Order: sequence, then C-alpha cells, then structure tokens
Amino acid sequence: MTTRRAVFSWCLYDWANSAFNTVIGTFVFSVYFARGIYGDETAGSAVWGFTLGAAGLVVAVTSPVLGAIADCGGARKPWLGVFVALTLLATALLWYATPDRSMVVFVLTCVVIASIAFELANVFYNAMLEDVAPPGMIGRVSGWAWGLGYAGGLCCLLVALIGFIQPEQPLFGLSKEESENIRATAVLVALWFGLFSVPLFLFTPDMPANGMSIRKAVTAGLAQLVQTLRDVRHYRNIVRFLIASALYRDGLVTLFAMGGLYAAGTFGMDFEEILIFAIGLNVTAGLGAFGFAWLDDAVGSKKTVFVALIGLIGFGAATLFISDKTVFIALALGLGIFVGPAQAASRSLMARLSPNELETEMFGLYAFAGKSVAFLGPIFFGLATEAFDSQRAGMATIILFFVAGGAVLVTVREPSRG
Repeated sequence: MTTRRAVFSWCLYDWANSAFNTVIGTFVFSVYFARGIYGDETAGSAVWGFTLGAAGLVVAVTSPVLGAIADCGGARKPWLGVFVALTLLATALLWYATPDRSMVVFVLTCVVIASIAFELANVFYNAMLEDVAPPGMIGRVSGWAWGLGYAGGLCCLLVALIGFIQPEQPLFGLSKEESENIRATAVLVALWFGLFSVPLFLFTPDMPANGMSIRKAVTAGLAQLVQTLRDVRHYRNIVRFLIASALYRDGLVTLFAMGGLYAAGTFGMDFEEILIFAIGLNVTAGLGAFGFAWLDDAVGSKKTVFVALIGLIGFGAATLFISDKTVFIALALGLGIFVGPAQAASRSLMARLSPNELETEMFGLYAFAGKSVAFLGPIFFGLATEAFDSQRAGMATIILFFVAGGAVLVTVREPSRG
C-alpha cells in the first residue's frame, strides 16, 4: 500500500519537470535563442519550431518501445533516472550559449537532446501512476500532479524574474552584457528539476525488476503493442477519439512551445514582460482546470472538451487580428482558462470510453497517439512562419489543429454516465 509521502513525491515530479517546458521551451530560452543568438526573431522562431518538430518525431518513434519496456521489464526508476540525468546535463550546458550566431548548432543540439530525454523520462514516470495511486484515486492523483505542474512552472518563472531577469544587478553578480542572467535560467531549471525530482527516487516505490533482459522486454513489449493495435481497430469510437485528441493536443503542445516567441516577435515583448505574461497564463490555466472540474461531472467530458476547444479557438483567433499589446495579453489570459479543462476532460473521456479490461492498454495508446503526431504542430508553425514571413501565419496553424480535432470529436459517442 502506498503512503501519502509516496504519492506526494510522485506528484512533486510534475512540479520539478514543468520548469523545463515553461522556462526553456516556451518563455525564456526560446526567445533568447531567436532574438539573441539567431539574431532574427521570425527566422529564429521557425528554426526553433523545426528543431522541436524533429525532437518530437524521435519521441514518437521511440516512446512506444520504451512504454513496452515499462510494462514488461518491471523496474522503471533506473530508466527514469537515466533520462532525467540526460535532460539535466543538456539543459545545464545551455549556460555556454553566448549571444552569438556561431552558437546556433550547439544550442539546437542541446535542446534536441534535452527535449527527447525529457519526453522519454515521462514515459516511465507516467507508467508509475497506476501503482502509486491508491485504489479509486488515479484521477485525483494525476490531477494533483497536473496542478502542481502549473504551480511549479509559475514558481520557477518567479525565481527567474525576480532573481535574474528583472534586477539591475542579477544574483551572483552575473552580467547582462553577455546575457549571463538569461543563460543562468538554464542552470536554474537544471537545479530545480534535479532537486525536486529527488523525493520520487527516495520515497516512491517502484515495481521490482522481474529479471527479464532488455532484449526480451522489448520483444515482449512490441508483441503486446502489436496485439493492442490489432484489438483497438475493433473499437472505432475510441480510434476516432484518439485521432481527435491527438490533433488538438498537438495544438496545445505547439501553443506552449511557440507562445513566447509569438509574444516577443509580434508584440515586441521583452524578457521581463514575457515572464510576467507567462506567470499570468499559469495562473489562469490553473484556475481554469480547477473551475471547470464540476462541468465534466455535470454535463460530460465530451461537452467539456468542446467548451474548452471553442474557448481556445475564439480567443486564439482573436489574437491574430489585433496589434495592441495590452489587448493581446488580455486575450491570451482568457485563452489560458481553457487550456487545463481541455487536457483534464480529455483524460476523463478516455477513461469513460475505455473497456474496463483494456483501460491500461488504452491509456498507453492514448499517450502513443499524442506523441505520434507531436512533431506536426511545430513543423507546420515553422513552415507557415517561413512561407509568409509572419509569426501570425504560424500561430494560425495552431487554431487549425484545434478546429480539426473538434471536427473529429463530433463523431465520438460518449458512453452514458449512468
């Protein structure tokens, strides 16, 4: 039986890893790369998008195999530890990314390695949920972790803002001339991620290793994956939901990855403004996830997802046609309210659609479906930005992913909640 300490330690990992996506992937280092290193915000954001797309493609190809290892090989912590360590190392190395065009290849290499390792670590982390959560509490434990993730990203941003970005004299005597204060945020993320990951390794129990070799685990896992894919084809309703959720979830992933670049390039927001903006988004996203929880139980998961998608499309489309920075911030904060419900209600709908005897396999396929197209959003963003020489065009592709996902979701039948 798992203890409260074990559950909290597992949830705390979400607090830890959220700093990577928030600071490196979205609001600080991506902007620094485009503006300070690449030297062209529009072209730099396109290159950043292509890079994330390539990393997502690698994750899509490898994550099913690693998921199979997690199911068949037993112990997950050793694998989780390897990928966390690789993420921390590649992230910390970004300290050496001086504001010079010659650093482009170095930075993109570090970002690709860190992004791939980060996502693959999540395969093993997520696989621990069912064993960590007490009976009947999988949804709550997952939700608590999600909420801690928003809070963790917010707190790390506050530390970056107050300690490194905003002060005339950043902490530790860092210089602004060579962007040391910005580069230091990568070290902050590595320390934050590493420190708050420790309780999971110390206090959260792991499945015992079953003695199966890696080769046998991969072989058995692939066989199970093939069988699952064959079986799921008999559940067309589930397949339609997997396609729908993969599309709009990819839109959300791209929104988080490119939001900071869009704010900086299109509305001229500086690092301090972007960090304050990001903090506001984390607050509204957390409030939205909490406030919409009742709607899922009251009217159903599918309708809740639709409400969230309508909000995302409406507020997102509005940001494409305005030029006033204050109005953009207000619209973006409104959009943030619908991010959490879209994610949380999708997970609930997957649970309602899954046959009891196949629930674990279906959630594994749910994760695979999202990763298998995770590279499309950043690539389409990059292509549109480059083709039209406009970040607005790139942002418009995200709206199209929301629309496409909603269109497929229309065909999904939600079971009676009886």
